[in-house]
Amino acid sequence: MIERLESIEKKYNELTTELSKPETLNDVSLLTKLSKEQSSLEEVVNTYKKYKEITNSIKEDEELLKDKELKDIAREELITLEEEKKALESSLEVMLLPKDENDEKNIIMEIRGAAGGDEANIFAGDLFRMYQRYAEKQNWKVEVINAEESASGGFSQIECLIKGENVYSKLKYESGAHRVQRVPQTESQGRIHTSTATVIVMPEEENIEIEVKPEDIKVDVYRSGGAGGQSVNTTDSAVRMTHIPTGIVVTCQNERSQLQNKEKALQILKAKIYEEEKRKQEEEAGTERRSKIGTGDRSEKIRTYNYPQNRVTDHRIGLTLNKLDRIIEGDLDEVIESLISEDQKRKLEGNEN
Repeated sequence: MIERLESIEKKYNELTTELSKPETLNDVSLLTKLSKEQSSLEEVVNTYKKYKEITNSIKEDEELLKDKELKDIAREELITLEEEKKALESSLEVMLLPKDENDEKNIIMEIRGAAGGDEANIFAGDLFRMYQRYAEKQNWKVEVINAEESASGGFSQIECLIKGENVYSKLKYESGAHRVQRVPQTESQGRIHTSTATVIVMPEEENIEIEVKPEDIKVDVYRSGGAGGQSVNTTDSAVRMTHIPTGIVVTCQNERSQLQNKEKALQILKAKIYEEEKRKQEEEAGTERRSKIGTGDRSEKIRTYNYPQNRVTDHRIGLTLNKLDRIIEGDLDEVIESLISEDQKRKLEGNEN
């Protein structure tokens, strides 16, 4: 571990030197690239510097143990310093874990009402608003691509782009089946019903090198529905794009013009094809899509939202919180941090597959 940390610190110092050179300062593209690379190493380097300072202090106090007058003070300091050293070692181990190349990316999120009819669609709407409010707290931007509203409320399907800093790193564990237990508004006898909605989270892939032949795409255009300004329901601007070989369908009606919707739909279609190809390759190789925290499988029940007991349970890590009222309003930090911590723990134990 120390060798890796020394190497990272050396690289950080080299980047500092490069960033101070006139030729770098005059090249905006290079300056941005090197600054980003240095920034990604900064937390590790600063933690390692603190670790080295504490290690040196421990050595000094160990020498002071030989001094009759100072040994008691040194012994007390050593207890504190050893605890700090252990905590820093644990932090550094986590920092040195292999990075998910997608963690810094924006995401495409798809939410669908599943089992439970109207109540499932209403719950899909609740989940969308939960993620929307969480995104607001993170200063992320949510852009709806397509929304198919349900007559009883909510959505039978809604897709959106969520853009911001490290979006995928925090929302990548949300893929799967979400289950709700509550009394539906339409239930006259007060019986608790169980319904589900599915969530799929995919990293937004920019500049995907994937060929989509024009003859493999079927494009349908129609009039947009829902809120969206003067162009809604007056022009055939909405686009439904079907990739014939895979059966993947993408709908986009958020943009004002048909051309803009086509461009956006093609971007999303490529991302979905790319994700599907990756999934197949990983299945053939006998590996899971991500970690054991969540495979991204629609059928995997990952979480239950129990309204009568104000309880949320994440079944993958055995986490139960009696604060559903806050979580459904976007207070997801404790859930997400617990998932990240458990994922890191499993990776440190070598159980990531």
